Amino acid sequence: MTVERINPGELAAPIGFSHAVRASGRTVYLAGQTALNADGVIVGAGIVEQFEVALGNLMTALHAAGGHGENLAKVTIFSVDPVDYLAHARELGAIWRRLVGRDYPAMTLVGVTRLWDDTALVEIEGIAILP
Repeated sequence: MTVERINPGELAAPIGFSHAVRASGRTVYLAGQTALNADGVIVGAGIVEQFEVALGNLMTALHAAGGHGENLAKVTIFSVDPVDYLAHARELGAIWRRLVGRDYPAMTLVGVTRLWDDTALVEIEGIAILP
């Protein structure tokens, strides 16, 4: 398996993501994860708490498939309030580094009007490449 992060000098320096990822290996598609606990209840009062649970859920699914943070090639984050998300970027980045590491995939943040569960503030999905 190879995962190569590509960040051309002609583009603005990426912070917390890579502009492109070239990968070869087995592909794992990770379903969108929210801050659902094991009982199926959204937990966490704000974006920081919900992001930690949602990202933890994504990583649990990835680990169950045999992968780790460095295997993530693409992550999409859906937020009901992108302004609030960006206001907490430093805290969210610290959570990312603790749960995933410092190998950043290609990432997209999408603002949405609501998610499947109307109390969810964020949903995270991903694609990983395993050896």
